[in-house]
Amino acid sequence: MNETERALQILTDNYQEENIVTLEWQEHIRRRPGMYIGKLGDGSSYDDGIYVLLKEVLDNSIDEYMMGFGKTIDITIEEKCVTVHDHGRGVPLGKVKDVCSKMNTGAKYDSKAFKKSVGLNGVGIKAVNALSSEFYMESSREGQTKKVAFQQGILVKDSDVGPSVNSNGTKVGFTPDPEIFGEYHYRNEHIEPLLKNYVFLNIGLTINFNDKKFTSKNGLEDLLNENLTQEELYPIIHLFGEDIEVAITHTNQYGEEYYSFVNGQHTSQGGTHLAAFREATARVIKEFYNRNLEYSDIRNGIVAAISIKVEEPVFESQTKTKLGSREMSPNGVSVSKYINDFLKKELDNYLHKHAETGEVLQKKILDSEKERKAIAGVTKLARERAKKSNLHNKKLRDCRIHYNDVKGDQQDKTCIFITEGDSASGSITKSRDPNFQAVFSLRGKPLNSFGLTKKIVYENEEFNLLQAALNIEENMDGLRYNKVIIATDADTDGMHIRLLLLTFFLQFFPDLIKKGHVYILQTPLFRVRNKKKTIYCYTDEERQNAIRELNPTPEITRFKGLGEISPDEFRNFIGDDIRLDRVTMRKEDLLKELLEFYMGKNTPERQVFIIDNLVIEEEDVA
Repeated sequence: MNETERALQILTDNYQEENIVTLEWQEHIRRRPGMYIGKLGDGSSYDDGIYVLLKEVLDNSIDEYMMGFGKTIDITIEEKCVTVHDHGRGVPLGKVKDVCSKMNTGAKYDSKAFKKSVGLNGVGIKAVNALSSEFYMESSREGQTKKVAFQQGILVKDSDVGPSVNSNGTKVGFTPDPEIFGEYHYRNEHIEPLLKNYVFLNIGLTINFNDKKFTSKNGLEDLLNENLTQEELYPIIHLFGEDIEVAITHTNQYGEEYYSFVNGQHTSQGGTHLAAFREATARVIKEFYNRNLEYSDIRNGIVAAISIKVEEPVFESQTKTKLGSREMSPNGVSVSKYINDFLKKELDNYLHKHAETGEVLQKKILDSEKERKAIAGVTKLARERAKKSNLHNKKLRDCRIHYNDVKGDQQDKTCIFITEGDSASGSITKSRDPNFQAVFSLRGKPLNSFGLTKKIVYENEEFNLLQAALNIEENMDGLRYNKVIIATDADTDGMHIRLLLLTFFLQFFPDLIKKGHVYILQTPLFRVRNKKKTIYCYTDEERQNAIRELNPTPEITRFKGLGEISPDEFRNFIGDDIRLDRVTMRKEDLLKELLEFYMGKNTPERQVFIIDNLVIEEEDVA
């Protein structure tokens, strides 16, 4: 027998009847959580799995409200234990155990019970059960109650039906399993936007979360007002129809900003409805002015939201972030046609009735057209220059896998480090994961772009090559990395470069920040070690604690530049334990005033601020 035949024989011997395994439902979910909730995460990102579990439970309560039952939902989160209590009809008592533990079991296959709901696959609540160390469901219905409890998806309590003093409703409690999620924490900054979206989409619904109350009177208009970071150029256009609601305005920011929803579900990756909305909005506005306008000029600076209700929606994954349906209902009404017909009538009517809005919008479009034409030649030359500059050798050490190539945890891993100098970029390059981590090297300090037009993005070599590396020249659709990580030295020059890069993104690509793609890399300031142990410290407090722990005389090193950290050490800081601070934009940040103060012309007020906040860096850290 030759080597090839021997190898085939080994493979055959290893594939027998005993190799075929049938998993219990909960074991399959626990082994393959990504199929059900996307990535895992530790709670530091808004789309981490622990928030998907919360959303899966909430979706059921929201569906009850949408069917006309239960105007209040109570949520408590204490430590890691979550409780969601709605006041709807209550799960039928004889089926409480089944809806928690039998796959593909639910009422939403029957459109009479839930006509336009989010959860259709009978999977979500089972995933929550299987991925929780503790889980229970208690249903109260017409004076009676039933409770079941599970641990890691295994039934541990199945109480008999008994009398209830509570009103109708369903209470679900769960604790995400540390065996699956590791060390995690729920963070209010990720929970509260989720709850706000629910009430924006369901006028009249009240959600009580711990000691806070969320409700909305104006729907998507409230949503836009909540998320605007620049002043709107005209009052928000707010339109309602059967199974559709839209809100539209423009600001002086660059790019396009959308919020899209289906049956109350935030479709953060868009889908057929958002594509139809973008197309129809631009077409209706173009036809209203009866001018040969470019769609890109019409949509530049737009901030808009659309919510539609679809019977039996088809999403591209269990996490429901992208709509795949092409029809509004089983009778064959096209999503695209429905949205187009609605806007053709209602948006056109609005513009005819509100002449002042029409004038402001037209001026905004013409200003965008003027700027686009002014930089048209520069743009063409810049793209040619980016191609000829041998980008991959000079500036970018690319990775093998990119954002749109994969999904789930792998998609989350894709990132690019933006750093300055050969030594820093060299350390990161040698210690990175070349499958998912790219490195872009700046040459010196980038330009302060505050107050400049987008023409500078193409004229400035650093910015031109950076946007080409990210692949966001036209729009965000081609973004090549999930995380854009600013990695600069822990000194004043490094902080200045960080601010200049943030100014660039805030000015020209705000949607990159609003969608959670921009981060700051935290690297240790100190290394404290003795012969037995090394501790890396990110703050002076951590340094003091490390000195006490390694008493009496540990060696202390102050890292002032990324290039001072060896590649072997750097591997510890950009791997699984990477520390990142997400850059956010909120209305209360007063972005225009913020940039004007810090990045505008030098003023006496800023000089006083700098003097008052001056910190003399400690040279002798020992």
